[in-house]
Amino acid sequence: MLPLLLLHGALGAKDQFDKLSPQLEGKFAVHRLEFDGHGHAPLGERGFCNAAFVQNVIDYLDARGIERVDIFGYSMGGYIACLVAAEHPQRVNRIATLGTKYLWDEASLARELQYLDVDKIKEKVPHFADMLARRHIALGWETVVERTKEVMRENVETGGLTPKFMSRLEQPIRVMVGDRDATAGVSDSYTIFLALRHGQFEVLPATPHPFERVSHARLVASLEEFFLV
Repeated sequence: MLPLLLLHGALGAKDQFDKLSPQLEGKFAVHRLEFDGHGHAPLGERGFCNAAFVQNVIDYLDARGIERVDIFGYSMGGYIACLVAAEHPQRVNRIATLGTKYLWDEASLARELQYLDVDKIKEKVPHFADMLARRHIALGWETVVERTKEVMRENVETGGLTPKFMSRLEQPIRVMVGDRDATAGVSDSYTIFLALRHGQFEVLPATPHPFERVSHARLVASLEEFFLV
């Protein structure tokens, strides 16, 4: 079976795919990892940044003798998948992303930061705070939130994965976005698709950004179609 690596989103961990993985097994050799500082993964010497997350992927593949892999990345996971493809093109076969915010500027950063206020999360959405506390054991969820802000600022400094950057990737890439995804945005996602050399574009109906609200049946069908056909 073909190896398929699942990469989680910001504030996520590999448990984000607990319900998805069983639906993919049997068709794929499914792999999951946790980026440094997320879930149970301690913070490595490289810190909490895109470069560290890219190296996490390479280290994971090397440790298991996987020379080349297909990748599905949700949100930040898709962003890291594209960075891996750019820096280590020989290791990545195909990529499917869902809800990935490719383009970053100060305005988009300000919009995202309003949702990453630790005190407001505790006050307004205590159930979300409880879930994050159970998920992020290594650093603690408050630290993960603060470090995630730093990664977003890093993205702003580069402008994100711009059309010029994405146009250099040789791998087939399917860009998926929910029609109600206010984070990734249909328009920005389509802009990236147009820049790809070997791109596909899919809009999931009645789908917002949170992965927990994505139809797994629809997602599995799309991944099987893209990676297996």
